[in-house]
Amino acid sequence: MAREVVITGLGIVSPIGNDTETVWEAVKNARCGIAPITRYDASDRKVTLAGEVKDLDLSLYMEKKEIRKMDRYSQYAMAAAVQACRDAGISEADEEKSWEERARWGVIMASGIGGIRTIEEEQMRGEEKGFDRVAPLFIPKSISNMAAGHIAIRYGLHGMSSCVVTACASAANAIGDAFRHIRDGYGDLMICGGSEAAITPLSMGGFTSMQAMTRQTDPARASIPFDKERSGFVMGEGAGALVLEELEHAKKRGAHIYGRITGYGVSSDAHHITAPREDGKGAALCMQEALKDAGIAPEQVDYINAHGTSTPLNDRCETAAIKTVFGEAASRLKVSSTKSMTGHLLGASAAVEAVITVKAIEQNFLPPTIHYQVPDEDCDLDIVPNKGYAYSIGCALSNSFGFGGHNATLVFQS
Repeated sequence: MAREVVITGLGIVSPIGNDTETVWEAVKNARCGIAPITRYDASDRKVTLAGEVKDLDLSLYMEKKEIRKMDRYSQYAMAAAVQACRDAGISEADEEKSWEERARWGVIMASGIGGIRTIEEEQMRGEEKGFDRVAPLFIPKSISNMAAGHIAIRYGLHGMSSCVVTACASAANAIGDAFRHIRDGYGDLMICGGSEAAITPLSMGGFTSMQAMTRQTDPARASIPFDKERSGFVMGEGAGALVLEELEHAKKRGAHIYGRITGYGVSSDAHHITAPREDGKGAALCMQEALKDAGIAPEQVDYINAHGTSTPLNDRCETAAIKTVFGEAASRLKVSSTKSMTGHLLGASAAVEAVITVKAIEQNFLPPTIHYQVPDEDCDLDIVPNKGYAYSIGCALSNSFGFGGHNATLVFQS
C-alpha cells in the first residue's frame, strides 16, 4: 500500500536570498536577482549578466576546514541542506544512535554539472605546474555526487545516498525519486534537492557559443519568460533542499508539515540533444504521468510553476504541452516562471522552484512572472504577469525539462 509523503523541511540558497523566508519575501515583492557578473571579468564577453548568489555566510553552516574541501556547488548544497534539516528538527550525526535510527534515512542531491569551477582551476594549475601537482582534493571536489556524500556524512544518513544528473531536470528527478523511495516503503526520510555553481568562464562560454543564453545587458529585459522579446536564458546559481518524510514518521517526530508531494511523472522527448519537441508531446506526457501518479484530474490543478526558461522554443513548447494536458481548463490555470527573478539554475532550478511552490501553496499566494511587457500569441496562458497576489492553491505542478529530452513533473498538494 502506497504511503503518504509530506514535506517537513525547506532550505534555499539563491540569487534572491539565502534562506526560505528571505526568498519568499523577494518572490512576493517581485524582486530580481539578475545583475552584472562579478565572478570573473566579463567586460569583453558576449554574456555579461547572471543570477549570482550574494552575501552567503558559509560559516553559519560549516567550519572552515569543511569549506576548503568543497567546490562551490557542494557548499551551496550543504548550506541548503543544513537549513532544511534545522527547519525539520533533524540533528547531526551521532554514532551511538545513527545506525539504528537512520538506516532508513537518505539523501539524493542532484547537480547538472557539478564542480566545474574546480575543474577549470585545476586544469590551469596542471598546465602551469604539471598535472602530477594538481590539488589532492581535485577529484573529491569536482565529482557531482560529492554534495550528497557530504550531507550523508554530516547527518549520519545510512540509507540511500545518490546523485541524479539529468541536466535541468536533475533536481526534479532527485525529489521525485526520493518521494517514490519513501512512498514505496524503502525509506522513511529523505533529504533531496539540487545544487549548481556554473557561473564560470568555461561554462558560460559553452552556453554562449551554443546561443542558449541572452546577450541582453538590461537586467529588466534579460530573463523574460513568455515575453515575445525573450532571447535566451540567464544563468543562475544556488541550491534548494527539501526534507521528505512518511506521514506517520513525521507525526511521531512532531515535525511541522508544509504540505504533501503526491505525484511524479517522467518522460523523454527522444528527439534532440538540446531542443524540445515543437509539439510539446514529451512534456505533455510527463505532466499526464504525474497527474495519473497523484490520482488527480487536470481540473484539480490550480497553479503550475513552469520550466519557463525565457528561450524562444522552450516557452512556446511548454505552452503547447499545457494546452494538450489541460484542454479548456488551461485558460483558467495560473502559470508563472520564477526564473524571471532567479535566472536558470540548471540542475538546481527544480529544487529552488519546489521550495517556492511549496511556500506558494502554504501561503496561498501566486508567484509572478516579472518584467513581462510584450505578449506572445504562442504563449497565451495566464502567466501572473509582474505582480503576484493572494489565491487559493490546493494543488500545484512544478515542471522541469533538460537537455537530452529529460522531462520531470512534480505534484504538490496542501
